[in-house]
Amino acid sequence: MRKLLASALMLMSVCTTATAQAPISLADGVLDMTDKSALGLTKAPGTETITVFQPTETTDHYSNGVVLAAFKGTLYCMWQSDPQNEDYPETWVAMSKSTDNGATWSAPEVLDSLTAEQNEKEMYVSSGGWLVTEDSLIAYLNVQASESNLKKYGTRRYVAYRATADGELWTESRPVLMEDGEPLYGIFEQDPRILPNGRIIGAAHFPTASNIAAKMLMPIYTDDATGTRGWKKADFKYTDKKSNSREMEPSWYMRGDSIVMVMRDQNSTYRKLVSVSLDNGETWSKAVETNIPDSRAKQSAGNLTDGTAFLASNPTDSKNRWPMALLLSDDGETFNKGWLLRSMDELPERKWTGKAKTLGFSYPKSIVYNNALWVAYSQNKEEVLITKVPLSSVSTGLTKVVNGESHFMKDQPAYNLAGQRVDDSYKGIVILNGKKFIRR
Repeated sequence: MRKLLASALMLMSVCTTATAQAPISLADGVLDMTDKSALGLTKAPGTETITVFQPTETTDHYSNGVVLAAFKGTLYCMWQSDPQNEDYPETWVAMSKSTDNGATWSAPEVLDSLTAEQNEKEMYVSSGGWLVTEDSLIAYLNVQASESNLKKYGTRRYVAYRATADGELWTESRPVLMEDGEPLYGIFEQDPRILPNGRIIGAAHFPTASNIAAKMLMPIYTDDATGTRGWKKADFKYTDKKSNSREMEPSWYMRGDSIVMVMRDQNSTYRKLVSVSLDNGETWSKAVETNIPDSRAKQSAGNLTDGTAFLASNPTDSKNRWPMALLLSDDGETFNKGWLLRSMDELPERKWTGKAKTLGFSYPKSIVYNNALWVAYSQNKEEVLITKVPLSSVSTGLTKVVNGESHFMKDQPAYNLAGQRVDDSYKGIVILNGKKFIRR
């Protein structure tokens, strides 16, 4: 009953406020949209770009879906690899490692490929991201097929995983399970992450009862510490566009005790969508359009060690995946600072042809590790690269450290049930320091 009441209150609040002001925004003057090369931004001091994989005549020529993880002092990088094309039956998941803080990387090795039966059904496997637990590194793998082949063979997409405790010995590939014990019949577009309370939050694209090839976004969560079972669909109302939802490929960051999920908009507004959860990912507000530009592609959201919220993306007003930039917000509401990660002038020509080989810096995904923000991505869907930014160059000074613990220097803001910041004049239910209060 309590959960139903909370959901109803959230929906009522969204209905009255969604058209007024989005829960997050970009401040005026941060981006110069007339500067197509760099958006008026400069690089933070110490920013450097590292090559993980450079294709040659004798290697695969397609790389995308690059994801990083740090586990027991080693950096791991996974991506989907193919001789030439995107999402073809020859696609497999590659992995490379670095034991010297990203300076050098091992030759790509096979993290996962398909069984003979799956190959016969023209399936393929793509990168689903990492999860670092207390004692294991989990690699998520999307086993999938094209729409025509799903229908031709009657197969279903699902998320699998492999786990390791030492980075050398890996378990066999196994299905990730939902709460009812059934496989997670969908795909991960962003790797799940762990909340401070231990809950694991993610999102998947699921089919519908009438279309096994559909991709409908649904936030998911589990309280199972392994991240391999017990997954539940959250309460979220997506916009159905028949073959996919309007909301796609989300990433998220923390704002106090709320979770802010930022999404790609398949309606081609070239603006990011946003949804907010105030109950640890169980219910989400209706996604609304923001004023933050987007190239209608994946982005990476998260928090720096001082609590600063970040967005790494291509904040353009077209399909151009250049430049790539880092936007920062010290309150999780207004992004008022930007740094350049890669400019158009740095983009080389594409060397090899192939299906869906989009030019640009594609699908950034990030981790915070060893006093730096590491942004991994593909360049022209050929090279696997990382742009590394020292935290000391982009810190907003949001927090200070006392006896090894972080303490916010600013007063915690108040939010309504839609996750929008409100001032002292607001009446009704507010969230303050993670607790609900009624202002009369």
